Amino acid sequence: MRKTTLILLLVTMSTILVGQNLNTTMDKNKKETSKTEDQWKQELTTEEYQVLRQCGTEQPFTGKYYDFKEKGSYLCAACGHELFSSSTKYDSGSGWPSFYQPIESGNIDEKRDTNLGMERIEIVCSNCGGHLGHVFNDGPQPTGLRYCVNSISLDFKPSSNSLKELK
Repeated sequence: MRKTTLILLLVTMSTILVGQNLNTTMDKNKKETSKTEDQWKQELTTEEYQVLRQCGTEQPFTGKYYDFKEKGSYLCAACGHELFSSSTKYDSGSGWPSFYQPIESGNIDEKRDTNLGMERIEIVCSNCGGHLGHVFNDGPQPTGLRYCVNSISLDFKPSSNSLKELK
């Protein structure tokens, strides 16, 4: 009994530490989509599923795009929907890729998030409802916003100029 309690406590604590609430699922962000959760589980890696479908977060300074400097577009890793341009990316010092605006405002939906005892604004892909991160009011001008995004929820498409430079 004692061992079970300890294991449950450790699982709960580690879940909270990565920013995921055990009771939080994509139900609150559910979009009309033809994919079931089983299909998402098959298409996404375990880590992608945890972030994109269960509202988890990756550890700061560990994601592939937090210090990435290439020119191009950032897409939703779940569905390929275009989200951000490299021209709006900046180093916020937070350890996650940060942008001051999406490519188009309609490409990202915002949701009130009161998990973990604080109030934040969650951002999700407007196409598939995948969890991306949060938006804060401490970003640079011209918007004053910081879209703080999990690298694992993004894919990158280099601009055509970047492709020419690689050849």
